[in-house]
Amino acid sequence: MRIAIYTLSLSTLAWIGLGSQSSNELSDTSSPAEQGQFIVQAASAAEARELVRASGGQISLELPIIDGVSASLTAAQAERLKPQARVTADGQLESTARKNDRKTQSSGSGTTSTGGLDDGGDTVITDSTNSGNGNASLAAYTAYTDWVNADALHAQGILGTGIGVAVIDTGVQDDPNLIHGPSASARLVHAKPRPLDQKLWDPNGHGTHVASVIASSNYSDQSGYEGVAPDVTLLDVRSLDNHGAGTYSAAIAAVQWVLDHREEFNIRVINLSLSAPPSSWYWEDPFNQAVMAAWQAGIVVVAAAGNSGPDPMTIGVPGNLPYIITVGSADDNGTPQDLTDDFLSEFSSAGPTFEGFVKPDFVAPGARIVGLMNQGQHLARVYNEYLAVDQKHFQMSGTSQATGVVSGIVALMLQADPSLTPDDVKCRLSATARSAMNTATGENLYSVLQQGAGLVDAYAAVYASERGCANAGLDIDADLNGTQHFSGPVVEDEDGRFVIIGDDGQSTSLNGEAYLWSRAYLWSRAYLWSRAYLWSRAYLWSRAYLWSRALPWEGEALEVEVDDGRLVYDTDIGSNPWVDPSPLRPADWQ
Repeated sequence: MRIAIYTLSLSTLAWIGLGSQSSNELSDTSSPAEQGQFIVQAASAAEARELVRASGGQISLELPIIDGVSASLTAAQAERLKPQARVTADGQLESTARKNDRKTQSSGSGTTSTGGLDDGGDTVITDSTNSGNGNASLAAYTAYTDWVNADALHAQGILGTGIGVAVIDTGVQDDPNLIHGPSASARLVHAKPRPLDQKLWDPNGHGTHVASVIASSNYSDQSGYEGVAPDVTLLDVRSLDNHGAGTYSAAIAAVQWVLDHREEFNIRVINLSLSAPPSSWYWEDPFNQAVMAAWQAGIVVVAAAGNSGPDPMTIGVPGNLPYIITVGSADDNGTPQDLTDDFLSEFSSAGPTFEGFVKPDFVAPGARIVGLMNQGQHLARVYNEYLAVDQKHFQMSGTSQATGVVSGIVALMLQADPSLTPDDVKCRLSATARSAMNTATGENLYSVLQQGAGLVDAYAAVYASERGCANAGLDIDADLNGTQHFSGPVVEDEDGRFVIIGDDGQSTSLNGEAYLWSRAYLWSRAYLWSRAYLWSRAYLWSRAYLWSRALPWEGEALEVEVDDGRLVYDTDIGSNPWVDPSPLRPADWQ
């Protein structure tokens, strides 16, 4: 007997104590070893809860945002639920850093931090070869605010003040530059109390680094503010354990918390620096359903494209959602003042999605990004060679960091014009992005499936006036209620090329000049792709696309085999690879 499921492996998700947890549910006579974690969805969360109880399962988390619950079930219980509910596996998830780890050794709406940095007393690797004046190099390598023209907005007092940004990640550490913004008010809120056995709010470090890119208020006369939006309200919605591992339902519970408290903290942005291989069509995925609900509620969701490039069709979950903002990574080649040698990061995942949508939507700085990280946090210990000599800053590369840059830009846009809807924000960012072009030929250097609309421009986006140029043809209400689903404009022709078929029946090639990683061209204003509707137009879903590549969720690899009442998970769970920030790091970073 086989039970078909969808499994996911997010790169930055985990357990979270957000949501109702039942302690007196009926239990099956099976031992814990015979049970697995599942997400059960029905017409409502209450109905899902009663179905699980009736089957003898045990509730783990309430997930009303997707009309479901997380539950412990035996194979027999899961089989009994199938005719009445949708049952999917709630698999184990891992963070990017965990994959290559070779050196591993209060209730209420929120907790506001007002104190200083807690180093946690953890063991610190002391045999580092770091030497020299780390602060001098950091000024040059926090230049991403200048690259995207956010510093010009800072000079005008546009700092993200009053906008809440939720970071669903490994946690956010109590660093003074994250606790206080230029307005001097306490602005870091933890969604749940720190566990009694934890000395750090973020034992891992990934979430702190991303939050630093978004919002660090550290300031120097040479480079200005360290973060893109240094005065936002930061919401730490922790969803990972110490080493970046956890469950799928925990991520959904985190989004649920954000929706429940969005008015209290004026949460307008969710940062999801995470990615996973798609395991279903976008609309069937439970986490994607939660993310769509957040977008529908008026929250701008910014997600990483993933670090699985340069191959096509590598966009991860939830970046494969057509509605939200999906971000790839660009590289300044270690010369932030020289725009002529910038290029697309080779690790940055590329589109199209399996439903034919163009992704990423645009790219942002994501290579050798310097951000806050305490010397006692896990990543700083494991990858000590990237810890700055001040023992408070760390260098990382990835679409996670690029996502943080865009989340900060969105906060600046919303401070300048709070009336903007999520679709408006996406439209203006797309319309003002600068495409990487071959200045000798005037053609795009990279395919739109690699760079989307191009490199984001914060200043241009804030002062843009475009509306109605994003998510054309989509209907999120119909998508969520299951009455309609959608496909994008990208198809594969008989020669294996990705093309857009226009309304006139003519095709436009999207392959660009292949993957020329060895040289780059000036990021200049592009006209070829300036009309965002060319790739945002959607069509009613009528049939699955016929790709030359097999869909990853087809076949035996995505099923659960029931053998004598036990669950055998016949699938590989992976995560994005760690991206080595070298070799283009400052010489005095040893």
